[in-house]
Amino acid sequence: MEGRKTSAWPLAQAYAVLIVYASLYPFSGWRDQGIAPWAFLASPWPKYWTAFDLLANVAGYAPLGVLLALAVLRRASAASGGGIGRAVGLATLAAAVLALAMEGIQSYLPERVPSNLDAALNTLGAALGACVAGALERWGAVDHWSRFRVRWFVDEARGALVLLALWPFALLFPAAVPLGLGQVLERLEAALGEWLADTPFLGWLPVRDVELQPLVPSAELACVALGVLAPCLLAHSVMRSVGRRATATLVLVLVGVGVTALSAALSWGPSHAWAWLSLPVRVGLVAGLVLALLLLALPRRGSAAVLLLALALHLSLLNQAPTSAYFAHTLQAWEQGRFIRFHGLAQWLGWLWPYAVLVYVLVRLSTREPAPRIPQ
Repeated sequence: MEGRKTSAWPLAQAYAVLIVYASLYPFSGWRDQGIAPWAFLASPWPKYWTAFDLLANVAGYAPLGVLLALAVLRRASAASGGGIGRAVGLATLAAAVLALAMEGIQSYLPERVPSNLDAALNTLGAALGACVAGALERWGAVDHWSRFRVRWFVDEARGALVLLALWPFALLFPAAVPLGLGQVLERLEAALGEWLADTPFLGWLPVRDVELQPLVPSAELACVALGVLAPCLLAHSVMRSVGRRATATLVLVLVGVGVTALSAALSWGPSHAWAWLSLPVRVGLVAGLVLALLLLALPRRGSAAVLLLALALHLSLLNQAPTSAYFAHTLQAWEQGRFIRFHGLAQWLGWLWPYAVLVYVLVRLSTREPAPRIPQ
């Protein structure tokens, strides 16, 4: 098996950024306590802990171990037993270094307490994840995925696959419109106003004369339909056949609906998991699915071009709406609950995902399509 490009490596990098964000949030109040950042290694284990803390520390690093080990395996020249052991060892070592670094840096944050138990559990989680990846490689599951990817996707699909993998996480933080990612204009205007306050540049900012009003049902319907259509077209732009595109479209719509329901359940309680599914939203979901199915036969570059247009329209409509009336309640629930380390990251993903797709599509359309390779 020759070394090849793999989606595991950029996904591992993205997950490492998530860990850094979660470990150092809220990034404020930095101070020097006069102790070495590695002093926590010799400290006694904490007296108070919960089962949730233990499981969270193990589970939080397990995906990183999986992704790092897979990245090493896919770049290796051969997948022998020694290759698997090397991949597991390197993944565990890299994750351990990251865990120790995060705990050490936490000694400079007043709201965080470095813990050798956390570092040990993080390393254990990464090791378990790496072992899972090694087992998958030994059982041939990774090679099956590799052959599946070659049959279903074009060679240069890595960027799109990474974006598609991040899309469900971007949907986790509730938005003003279901599946409405990229609503940043109102917050951007407020942030710029604060930064430029008491400066002559404040008058340069464009000011909207009217207060933003909630979207009318037809505009909400269009936003939902375009929000469904965008990931489907992104998948179409890197897939080889119409039948496989149809399968991916159905899977993506189901994932979008499921994750949005999960987000509502996490934010407002399980009894409200489907409260967002109003009539305009239901019609928008069906309309987006129908549009995606009607566009199945478009060439890959044609799908990318239509995606560019759909995202531009989606962002234009969405940013004419105010933020959710329940935003303050939602933020409080996430900040004061067990999601405090992840609410900000999910929110950033929700803001930036469509713009990352825009950049990816623009690069795709500005470069020449490589010659097609017949899958083996």
